[in-house]
Amino acid sequence: MGYTQKQKEYIAKANHRWNIKSGAVRSGKSYVDVTAIVPMRIRERIGKDGLVLIIGVSKETIERNVLQPMREKYGKDIVGTINNRNIAVVCGEPVYCLGAEKVSQVAKIQGSSAKYVYGDEVAKWNKDVFNMLKSRLDKPYSCFDGALNPEHPTHWLKEFIDSDADIYLQEYTIFDNSFLSKSFVENLCKEYEGTIYYDRLILGKWVRAEGAIYRKFADNPKKYYCDIVNKYTDSPHKQFLTSQLNDITIGVDFGGNGSGHSFVATANVDDYKYLVALKSERHFGDYDSNDIDRLVLEFAQSVFDLYGDVYKVYYDNAETVLGRGLKRAFEKKFPDVIVRGAKKDIINDRIHCTNRLIGANRFYYTDGCDTLKTALSEAVWNSNSKEQKDERLDDGTSDIDSLDGFEYTFERDMKKYIKAD
Repeated sequence: MGYTQKQKEYIAKANHRWNIKSGAVRSGKSYVDVTAIVPMRIRERIGKDGLVLIIGVSKETIERNVLQPMREKYGKDIVGTINNRNIAVVCGEPVYCLGAEKVSQVAKIQGSSAKYVYGDEVAKWNKDVFNMLKSRLDKPYSCFDGALNPEHPTHWLKEFIDSDADIYLQEYTIFDNSFLSKSFVENLCKEYEGTIYYDRLILGKWVRAEGAIYRKFADNPKKYYCDIVNKYTDSPHKQFLTSQLNDITIGVDFGGNGSGHSFVATANVDDYKYLVALKSERHFGDYDSNDIDRLVLEFAQSVFDLYGDVYKVYYDNAETVLGRGLKRAFEKKFPDVIVRGAKKDIINDRIHCTNRLIGANRFYYTDGCDTLKTALSEAVWNSNSKEQKDERLDDGTSDIDSLDGFEYTFERDMKKYIKAD
């Protein structure tokens, strides 16, 4: 595959101290880096003083986003793997591969000069890591290339990009990638339509998260209603057969400080093509651990009776005592059900996945999900976030408990749902 006009422009003009590509997903930002820019920069500096660094959110993302695609093009003899000293040999040069989620990771090279740095997903880095780099690029030939998707407009990186530093900036929309199929672009646009992700990940804009989080759902909840049936009927609603329901999972969010105890059951259909919410409940009251065990067991029994075997239960892992009690209760009544603590992945990743499924018409709910339906309809972004970041409002005015319980059921499988897209 060749290069787009935008990518050719970057190869020709990106000769500043800081060279940054900001914009949409799948717009070609990283492709030109891993196939041309990174190996070119490394080779140009062979024999010169200073370290070569590749920095990403984690070593795992560096391998997936940078080294593996480079290896596919140039071969394993040219692009090595990361060893136990965080070094991969690339183009004959030792390259330090470091995660930027913690300052302690990059502090390993503090005091060293960097002749070249490549940055992956830069907007997701710890700010202090980026600031540390500024003093490391201390050679006349030192330079930085980085790619990112935009965040909110007051993000620390946006402030740097807008400064008077020696920066070459390219901004991409998804429409800049002429190699993408028309149908792929159209489908991705539909998935993100009506959300902040459309502006950021399709148009490449730095925009603030405001208003309804699940806007497409909130505007028309009835569109996502479904019936679970034993055989298809002439119903106007989306229908799934009971036999299609796989991996029925219950998420349990324990209440506290005025919040409710929320239970949500979901299933995947057609190998993660659809996420279907089967039932949801929320309980308020002065419950002890035995009461909570009883409520969850009754909820699980109702799911068994309606839809079949429950596969797993994930509970809020912040409440380890309640979790252990719940596990013992299930071992007595439903010994085949796996009960474990929820992963509690990054909240905004869970939101992102849900919005993509809603946008692609791949999320549905039944008439037993009133609490979840309300929670999705009323969830909003926190417009007064003190940390100036995308944050779901959690002040008791909306049902965050049901959203947490819902997300516990599918967060471990988010990659499978996205891959099935």
